[in-house]
Amino acid sequence: MTTLRQPPAATRQGVRPRVVGRTGLYAVLLANAVVVAVFFVQAGFASNTLIVLGRLTGLYGSLLMAFQLLLVARLPWFDRRIGMDRLTSWHRWTGFSVLWLLLAHAVFIVFGYTDFSADSSLDPVNQLVDLAETVEGVLRAITALAIIIVVGVVSARSARRRLAYETWHFIHLYTYVAVVLAFTHQVAAGTTFTSSSAAKTYWYAVWGGALAAVFTGRLVLPLWRNLRHQLRVTAVVPESDNVVSIYITGRDLERLPARAGQFFLWRFLTKDRWWQANPFSLSAAPDGRTLRLTAKRAGDGSAALRHLKVGTRVFAEGPYGAFTTLHRTRPDALLIAGGVGVTPIRALLEELHGHAVVIYRVATDQDAVLYDELRDLALAKGAELHLVTGPPVPDRLAPRELARLVPDIAGRDVYLCGPPPMMNAVLGSLRELDVPKAQIHFERFSLAG
Repeated sequence: MTTLRQPPAATRQGVRPRVVGRTGLYAVLLANAVVVAVFFVQAGFASNTLIVLGRLTGLYGSLLMAFQLLLVARLPWFDRRIGMDRLTSWHRWTGFSVLWLLLAHAVFIVFGYTDFSADSSLDPVNQLVDLAETVEGVLRAITALAIIIVVGVVSARSARRRLAYETWHFIHLYTYVAVVLAFTHQVAAGTTFTSSSAAKTYWYAVWGGALAAVFTGRLVLPLWRNLRHQLRVTAVVPESDNVVSIYITGRDLERLPARAGQFFLWRFLTKDRWWQANPFSLSAAPDGRTLRLTAKRAGDGSAALRHLKVGTRVFAEGPYGAFTTLHRTRPDALLIAGGVGVTPIRALLEELHGHAVVIYRVATDQDAVLYDELRDLALAKGAELHLVTGPPVPDRLAPRELARLVPDIAGRDVYLCGPPPMMNAVLGSLRELDVPKAQIHFERFSLAG
C-alpha cells in the first residue's frame, strides 16, 4: 500500500504569507489615499490651480512620510511575512517619493501664491520669505524639507558607498526631526487639516499610529524582550581561524518567537562594543534553551567576537527576517549556501521536513565551516549534501550544473544565502531553469532608520 506524504502546513495554505503581508500594506496605503482625497475635496478648492496642486502634493507627501515610518517600525507581523530587506527597500523608494512630492508641494505653493499675490513685485524667492515670515508653520516646513533633501542626497547609492554606516545612520535619524516639523506645519497651516473635526481626527490618528508603530517596534518590544530573557554569553567556540560561534542563553527562551533562518541585531555589552549592533543569523535552530550565532571575521567588530568572555550580557533586537519555513510552497527543498551564508541554511536544515538537497559553495575545503554539522544533519534527515569547491570562474552553479545536481529543481522550494555575487549568479540560473519565483526564498541584510 502506498502512503501519500502530507506536505507541511505552509504548503497547504491558499494564500502565501508574503502575499498576505504585501496586500495588507498596499490596502492600508490605498485606503488612506482615498480618505485623503475625500477630505481634500471636502475642504474645497482654491482659485489658483498651482495652489490646489501644492496642497494635494503636500497631503500625499505627508501620508507617504507616515507610511515610511510604518515600513521601518520592524513590526513582527509584517517582518515575518515580507522580510526586513524588502521593507527597507520599499522604505528607500518611498523616501525618494516623499522628497519629490514635498519639493513639488513647495514649488507649487510658492509659485501659486506668487501668481495670486496682489504685489506684482514679489518674485518666488521673496514670496517664500514672505510666507515664512507671515504664515505660522512655514519656517518649520522649510527646515523639514531641507533635512529631507540632505537625507535624500546621502541616501543616494553613490553617497552611501562613500559614507560609513554609522555616519549615514546618524544623519538618517534627523528624519524623525523632519517628521515632527512637518506635522506641526500641517497642524498650523494645513487647510485640509483644519477644514473639519473629522479631518483633524484622521490626521492625528495617522501620525499617532505611525509614531506608535515605530515606538513599539523599535523601542518597547526590544526592551521588553531583553528584560524578560536576560541574555548572556555561555560559550565562545572557534570554528576556524576566522570564524567563531557564540552560544547564548537566558530565561524563558522557549517563549522567544525565533525560527530557523532568522537573524538578530546583536549588541555585546562590553566597554568597547556596547554601541555596535551587528546582524548575525542563527546558525542552529532555536531549541528553547540556547541561541547560537556564527560569524566570520570581516572587520574589527566581528574579529573581537572571539575575545568575548563567558557571562557577557547581550542585548538582541529581533528576531527578524522572512527566510523561514513559513514561506514553503513545496514538500521538498533545495538549500544553497555560499561561504558563511551557511549559517541560516544549517539552521533551516535542522528544522525542515521532507526531502532536502544541500549545496554548499566554497573556494576550498578549508572554507567549509560547519561542514561536519551539515554532514551529520544530512545523514540523520536523509538529505543529500554536495560540497562544491573551486574558484568563482568557471561558475560551478551554472544552470546545467544545478540541473545535474538536482534534476527536479523546479519542483522544490529553493532557499539561498551567500555573498551577493554568488546569490545574483544563482538567481540567474534559477530563472533560466524556470523555477517559479514563489518557490525562491532569499534575504539580503539591509538596515535603515
